[in-house]
Amino acid sequence: MQRKDKRLTRRQFIKGFTGTLGLLAAAAYPVSGLLKPARAAEGHTGETASDARNRAWCMVIDLKRCDGCIGLGTPPQCTQACINGHYVPKGQEWIQVYEADLPGGGTYFMPTPCYQCENPPCVNVCPVAATYRDRDGVVLIDHRRCIGCRMCMGACPYHRRFFNWGQPELPPEAALAEYSPLYPVPAVRGTVIKCMFCAHLLRDGKLPMCVQGCPRKVLYMGDLNEDVASNGVEVVKLSMFLDTHNAYRYKEDLGTQPRIFYLPGHGQAFGRKPNDPRPLQPPVWGWGGDGYDNRPGPWPWGEEAR
Repeated sequence: MQRKDKRLTRRQFIKGFTGTLGLLAAAAYPVSGLLKPARAAEGHTGETASDARNRAWCMVIDLKRCDGCIGLGTPPQCTQACINGHYVPKGQEWIQVYEADLPGGGTYFMPTPCYQCENPPCVNVCPVAATYRDRDGVVLIDHRRCIGCRMCMGACPYHRRFFNWGQPELPPEAALAEYSPLYPVPAVRGTVIKCMFCAHLLRDGKLPMCVQGCPRKVLYMGDLNEDVASNGVEVVKLSMFLDTHNAYRYKEDLGTQPRIFYLPGHGQAFGRKPNDPRPLQPPVWGWGGDGYDNRPGPWPWGEEAR
């Protein structure tokens, strides 16, 4: 993993924070070309030669902190915040929390968003270049190009893509959103959809919905170019944070180069025992309760929650 010599200071980083949980790094350092340009980015909305400096977004997930929200007796709030913030169609979980077995017995919880691979098989097999990496390395889908062949779903080794078989039942507010691959709302029948790292929020300097919604501050959004990451409360030097906590990448041996880093553990930061019998609670779709009408933080299009 390559690093830039120039770094953001903690003071510079925090100064750039605004909104509910603040902005991500905003120092005006030039980029020396850490990553190759996205193969299929040209021709898609929002990808122009005159755009601002590139980021290299990644996510760090601290498994020592994650208890699947069973301690709160609620669905995983990262999943719920994502559903509410994007009007995710019923039955889809763009970031899903799995209960996995520990080698010595017991279990731990593992949040799984799209892995935003640097070598994404989904991009490589799409026959119409509907799925592509943007200038910041985020894998997006242009639903105006997607033909619903689902080849990308078969190619994804993480199974983090979903197909809209029918017309999703969504609230009227979803129709007010201005569609963009950065914010694929409303969902379109006959197309594939997935987590897109809340690219619309990142470009506005805001944290993704899942990061905002996590009560345990398990999720950190990071920039490999600036070597900094934040969970909305603390700011860390990314390279040191990963090295110190023995970070790993899921299925890294496949050569996909995922940009999701895990810090090993099983919720022990909050006293969870590996044999805790309490189950994960299912998320809520639709209206009422904790559904679509209970979005966390700022609205996706930048206005304060109303």
